[in-house]
Amino acid sequence: MSSSPGPVLAASAAVFRDGRVLVAKRGRPPGQGLWSLPGGAVERGERLEQAAAREVREETGVEAEIVGLAGHRELIERDPAGAVVRHYVILAFAARWRAGEGTPGPEAAEVRWIEPAEIKNLVATPGLAEIVAQARKLVGA
Repeated sequence: MSSSPGPVLAASAAVFRDGRVLVAKRGRPPGQGLWSLPGGAVERGERLEQAAAREVREETGVEAEIVGLAGHRELIERDPAGAVVRHYVILAFAARWRAGEGTPGPEAAEVRWIEPAEIKNLVATPGLAEIVAQARKLVGA
C-alpha cells in the first residue's frame, strides 16, 4: 500500500457574463500553459461552493454567484514508472458574474472572457468545452 496522500479536492467555476465565460491560462503546474476555468484546492472546513467563488476571486478578481454543479473532472498524472505523481478531483460549478473585470492573479498567467464556441481554438484542459456547455445550461446564458 502506498503512503502517498490521497487525491486533492479542488473546485472551479465557469462564470458567465453577457453570454461569455471567464477562462484562465494556468501559470503554474498542473496544466501550466493550458486554458481552464479558474479554480484550485478546497481548504479544510471550506464548502465546495465557497472554494469555487474564492478561487475565482483570488485568481481573477471577479466576484461570482455560484448557481450549481456543472460536472467534475479528474486529473491523474503518473511518472514514467506508472506511479501517481498528482491526483486531483475537480468539481466544476456554474456561476453568474457579479463584479470585476478579470485580471490575472498569482496562478493565472492570463484571463479572458470568451464565447463558449471559442474554446475549440484554445489549448485547454481536457473536457473544458463539455463543462462549459453544461454550466451554460445551468445559468441560462
